[in-house]
Amino acid sequence: MGEDGSRIVVTGMGTVNAIASDCRSFSAALKQGVCGIGPVTRFDTSAFRTHRAAEVKDFRPRERLPVDIGLRRASRADAFALVAAVQALGQAGLYPVPDAIRDEMGVVIGGGAGGLPEAEDFFQEHLSGRRRSRFTRLASVACAAHANALATAFRLYGPKTTIMTACSSGATAIGLGRDLIRNGAARAMIVGGTEPLCRMTFASFNALQAVDPEPCRPFSGNRAGITLGEGAGVLVLESLASARARGAVVLGEVLGYGVTCDSHHMTAPDTGASGAVRAIRAALADAGLPPDAVDYINAHGTATPPNDLMETRAIKAVFGPRAWKIPVSSTKSMHGHTLGAAGALEAVVSILAMNEGFVPPTIHCDIPDPECDLDYVTTGARPAAPRVVLSNSFA
Repeated sequence: MGEDGSRIVVTGMGTVNAIASDCRSFSAALKQGVCGIGPVTRFDTSAFRTHRAAEVKDFRPRERLPVDIGLRRASRADAFALVAAVQALGQAGLYPVPDAIRDEMGVVIGGGAGGLPEAEDFFQEHLSGRRRSRFTRLASVACAAHANALATAFRLYGPKTTIMTACSSGATAIGLGRDLIRNGAARAMIVGGTEPLCRMTFASFNALQAVDPEPCRPFSGNRAGITLGEGAGVLVLESLASARARGAVVLGEVLGYGVTCDSHHMTAPDTGASGAVRAIRAALADAGLPPDAVDYINAHGTATPPNDLMETRAIKAVFGPRAWKIPVSSTKSMHGHTLGAAGALEAVVSILAMNEGFVPPTIHCDIPDPECDLDYVTTGARPAAPRVVLSNSFA
């Protein structure tokens, strides 16, 4: 495979999230520091620590899709992914998908809660005696088979996988999609992540006391936990050779990625940041780049006290004295923590930043933390020209 064949590029992107319905509006919202966090409307939160989340409001997928593809059996998470995928394929010039590449185009989608909102609704109806004929739909959504939903909707016959590695799922999906193309298993891949807001996830993070009653405050001295969000981020990947042959516009390149495990605790990070340090170094090594090449870091930045401290330590360990000169931001302060979709959604953020010449802000970061003392871009979006972006996704 020639050099152009081994270089994997992004030719299309799409998103649905709490602050935007597509990439154009997403970029504008990021630049303006729009906060999509507000009172939860999808279910009762009176018993919980927080009543806030970053919901996707007024989501009507049938109005967003050219045809009713795959919606009859689709969960809310699947519908997010379908809408984002149509946007991405359209930008890539691959919608409708040409018959000639269906055998060579695959799907890798990260997820988390999957069809739990539909399962929760079903069992609430069942227990209340309001039974409805939803068994077929329930069976199709309960396994978080997002990749199957997309492959069926677009009639794709290449590799198909749903990734579930918690908050790193969307990023892992991008890495696996890149590898499948480089290894010759696919010509093009739809990759990304999707996540719905549901009672079970909301209750679990409240039980862990990992949520902030107020909108989340990444890296701030008064941070008190995450704010849950929902949505999807989807990208189209193909080789540079394929993109050039089609005359496609290249939005960015997947230079490298790293996957590690600190084997420390199910929910708490290793405060020494060993796993994060090794993941960042592995990504740089895979890309063949020195640390000095990184122009911007899109942080995991969950706003939990342990995560933000650990991530700050990891950045310092990898980048040394230069760590204080690299702009860092957590866009979760705007669109919430979208769990299985987070890595993909923040990959979209990173590519928008490179293409449109800005670094998005970290909003709500108002109180200095002496241990979190990097350049977190807290006073609004910053004009910049980042060419290499590191996007962290920890789980």
